[in-house]
Amino acid sequence: MKHSRRYKSYREQVDRSKAYLLEDALKIIKDNSHCKFDETIEVAGVLGVNPKHADQMVRGVVSLPHGTGKKIRVLVFAVGEKEEEAKKAGADYVGSQELVEKIQGGWTDFDVAVATPDMMKIVGRLGKVLGAKGLMPNPKSGTVTQDIEKTVKELKAGRIEYRVDRQSNIAVAIGKTSFTAEQLAENFRTYFEALIKARPSSAKGTYLKSLSICSTMGVGVKLDHQALIAEMKK
Repeated sequence: MKHSRRYKSYREQVDRSKAYLLEDALKIIKDNSHCKFDETIEVAGVLGVNPKHADQMVRGVVSLPHGTGKKIRVLVFAVGEKEEEAKKAGADYVGSQELVEKIQGGWTDFDVAVATPDMMKIVGRLGKVLGAKGLMPNPKSGTVTQDIEKTVKELKAGRIEYRVDRQSNIAVAIGKTSFTAEQLAENFRTYFEALIKARPSSAKGTYLKSLSICSTMGVGVKLDHQALIAEMKK
């Protein structure tokens, strides 16, 4: 891939052998963001767990104080009072059987799916479609719930789900380059604290092996996660 002079200059500023403090890494990223669109800031890490074992699966949700900067399209499977609750809370799509049929036809134009427990008997038919895209409602991620109003509002405000993949990698978006460095740092620390607390009791050895941060078109900047852990313990 051929890179622009600007990208090459950016890359030269990042010492690949160095682990940066969070604020220094954010300054590098923001100072070198010159795209015509608002880039997403993503945090990626490698965990010392084996996701093949159920007791070492790392998965959870956390509400970022400043959101992600992305408009989240929420779909809710519900009927009756819960259907009305979802609509009032701001869900983009609400329904039951008609939504199931639409999704079975190939439609998945939404970011998060939520369902009341009683709806899972019909939503379960969508396992192959939604499961493959990571959109299947799940009690562990808080998307199978009776508290529809609170869940929809939190998702719209910036609640994210984090989940380790089969290769023990984990990645989430924490904001946009248009956010202030303070907003990004606060979002990051909120996520980081949740990730550290999610360490499975069965995980042995080093839990967090590496962590880096980057913008959509930028270079990955390695973070000093040990300094972040020490800061968290104070």
